Amino acid sequence: MLSKLCRSARHLAVALVSVLAIPGAALAEPAMWAIKDADSTIYLFGTIHALKPDVQWRSPLIDKAMKDSGDLTLEIIGGDDPAVMQPLVIKYGLSPGQKLSARIGPERFQRASELAKSAGMPPEMLEIMRPWMAAVSLSMAPMIKAGYDPKAGVEQVLLAMAREGGKAQAGLETPEQQVRFFADLPAKTEDDFLASTLEDAEEGLAKIDSLVAAWAAGDVPRLESEFVTEMKGEYPQLYDLLIVKRNEDWARQLKTKLAGSGVSFVAVGSGHLVGPDSVQAQLAKLGIKTEKVE
Repeated sequence: MLSKLCRSARHLAVALVSVLAIPGAALAEPAMWAIKDADSTIYLFGTIHALKPDVQWRSPLIDKAMKDSGDLTLEIIGGDDPAVMQPLVIKYGLSPGQKLSARIGPERFQRASELAKSAGMPPEMLEIMRPWMAAVSLSMAPMIKAGYDPKAGVEQVLLAMAREGGKAQAGLETPEQQVRFFADLPAKTEDDFLASTLEDAEEGLAKIDSLVAAWAAGDVPRLESEFVTEMKGEYPQLYDLLIVKRNEDWARQLKTKLAGSGVSFVAVGSGHLVGPDSVQAQLAKLGIKTEKVE
């Protein structure tokens, strides 16, 4: 569904991030890929943006790839910094001149209010939000209530490792670019985003846990089915804007990076690394072969 596919772009709450979560504390080894040429290796790793704090997902394979890398690239850098995100949220995420309830109707607003209350968010806060911001915020609500924490997400762990190792850090997009992917959506598509988020909330945490278990096991076919197949059919315009177009751009950036030298670690939301329009598929169109790291 829509909110599942967009997880890779949701570093936005606190910094507006819509996330997945993984239960338990079993050792996991999610899938990882690499692209190479004569003097370069770039690892591609799919992330989960929020986890329970006791989750152990690192493995010797992942740690070695990170250790061997001279730099770390994420979707964005600074997405967890309120000083960076707050002005963007105010500029692009709020619409005090039009109440959300008037835009989406009383039935949907009632459902949104129920979700907000369940997470301890005053429903009146929703009234000044644009639909995309309400969707991102509400998709986070059940996770936080269940104990999932963006600060325990994969990106935060990787950033800590990079900083400890003195590695350079870069983003494929700026925080403003990522916010505007949502803020610049056509009005109907933005409304669909919120509608899909409200529908997904019905599935409950058991469904989310199941999906993340697939991530932990590196079950790529299952991730493709859950992240891509439904969404591509139900919301093709949003899928194209938030997934395909960005994957194409990232593939071009990776091609440029590959033309340099050295070893790099690139981590993006897992939804971008599965399916027929994945980053790997876009790299193939540029003549670059991707291999799964075993």
